[in-house]
Amino acid sequence: MNLNQITVPSLDLSKSIPFYQKLGLKLIVHTHSAYARFECPTGDSTFSLHQVSELPKGEGIYVYFELE
Repeated sequence: MNLNQITVPSLDLSKSIPFYQKLGLKLIVHTHSAYARFECPTGDSTFSLHQVSELPKGEGIYVYFELE
């Protein structure tokens, strides 16, 4: 199985994008201020953010990145 993409909500892409870049993800798509997509440093998976005005309620989304 290959993980293609995970998309999570963000209240502020201008702050979120640099955070994920510091983790080593490569920004490959950035459309206006509503969507950004990153390529993972290894493998074929991508990670996306989409702008929202309010975060979802409840447990939320858990995504685990393993770094050396």
